[in-house]
Amino acid sequence: MQKTNTLSKQRGKTTDLVIQAMLVALVFISTIFLNIKLPIASNGGLVHLGTAMLFIASILFGPKKGAIAGAVGMGLFDLVGGWLVWAPITIISRALQGYIVGKIAWSNGSRGDSIAKNIIATIVSIPVMVGVYYIGEAIMFSSFIMPLASIPGDLVQNGIGIIIAIPVCMVLKKIPYFASITR
Repeated sequence: MQKTNTLSKQRGKTTDLVIQAMLVALVFISTIFLNIKLPIASNGGLVHLGTAMLFIASILFGPKKGAIAGAVGMGLFDLVGGWLVWAPITIISRALQGYIVGKIAWSNGSRGDSIAKNIIATIVSIPVMVGVYYIGEAIMFSSFIMPLASIPGDLVQNGIGIIIAIPVCMVLKKIPYFASITR
């Protein structure tokens, strides 16, 4: 009995690790391959689908996996995509954003099942993400004015993320096999 219990725990940890790695990879791929640099902002202004994947990861798998997927996936993009100076800001803002979305979506035993909570979670996370980038850019550029140019792109990126993530999560939650993984 003890051996079976230990083996079961090891499989659970391995499955957790594999899921986390896949979520990081999905956020990274969604960020690196599906992005558009906005001409309105010279100091950033990148819209990508990594935010949608961050929302999906957080809603389906909770705050810890969402925070790690967002921070590592988008942080890696900054490191390899030519946005190196942005990496610390990205890691902090996306970890917080993923955690907030997951925490709200999974509050009171919901586990990402409530569409209303999921929408609220994504919306509540936006000011945190925008605020962290604003403060980071203000420090980076020694200006409280320059970071304002990034806000429209941040809002568009998050809006697109919500529009994509909420329906995708609704569909994925209906798939029996997938629903069993998130339980």
